[in-house]
Amino acid sequence: MEVKKIPEVTLNSGQKMPLIGLGTAAIPLPPHEALISIFIDAFEVGYKHFDTASLYGSEEPLGKAVAKALDLGLLKSRDEVFITSKLWATDAHHDLVLPALKTTLQKLGLEYVDLYLIHWPVRLKPEAKGIINMKKENVIPFDMKGTWEAMEECYRLGLAKSIGVSNFGIKKLTQLLENATIPPTVNQVEMSLSWQQGKLREFCKQKGIHVSAWSPLGAYRDKWGTNAVMDNPILKEIACARHKSVAQIALRWIYEQGASAIVRSFNKERMKLNLEIFDWELSKEESQKFSQIPQCRMYPGEQFVSENGPYKSLEELWDGDP
Repeated sequence: MEVKKIPEVTLNSGQKMPLIGLGTAAIPLPPHEALISIFIDAFEVGYKHFDTASLYGSEEPLGKAVAKALDLGLLKSRDEVFITSKLWATDAHHDLVLPALKTTLQKLGLEYVDLYLIHWPVRLKPEAKGIINMKKENVIPFDMKGTWEAMEECYRLGLAKSIGVSNFGIKKLTQLLENATIPPTVNQVEMSLSWQQGKLREFCKQKGIHVSAWSPLGAYRDKWGTNAVMDNPILKEIACARHKSVAQIALRWIYEQGASAIVRSFNKERMKLNLEIFDWELSKEESQKFSQIPQCRMYPGEQFVSENGPYKSLEELWDGDP
């Protein structure tokens, strides 16, 4: 099978990151053996960037898949794969960051991650583990400065080749940059044709922060997702005229904005199709039509908002852009 080379972006850390990554979050998560097989499929069709997180429960099978890919010769060496993981909100505290990353590395069976992100600008009580405890009453004040200092230490120790954030708005990024010695390389946020993030992307571009898109297809297969991308008549019309899939049109648009996409498919044929977006381009007329798509944030994060918590409203959580 011919494996297509995926274009890369050079982050402000000097590291190169493939512009499409395979997402590994799923509810419910398939059994570990099934996941290892899925990730080997991804290596076989050409994926070199995998996105995991402490919260997802997919770090261990991903690590085993990397080891297997090396054994099978799908990878020649560790540095041919780019692994992103994320600090969960229960560990978003100066003293808990390094131990959390060490746990992640132990699960992955790796000496370093290529990119380590603060998953949310949120702190949860340390005992509030897992998705089941993502509740308003467990949210406590987030020490951004102290948490970022510990992230910088992870970078200095070589345990994370690049560090960044996820789900940060403009105000929070501004606050972070005021205190940071090492600026974030990436801001991974919800971004799709139904939530285009124009203002945030422009800000990040000015600051040299790369934007990475989670749920670029609207997570249409998940109960919390939306069909606003995959069922959009504008996208369907363009896809039909171009003999492409709707997903390919949506992913190509993200690539043309200079962003990377974290796309989750556990189907080998769709994985392959999602990589076939680099040898054609959208016309100016097609791109202009995308401004007609109604904009709506798919995942508002209401569980982090409460009268007694640090975020009293969605406006505060999302820096005025809910």
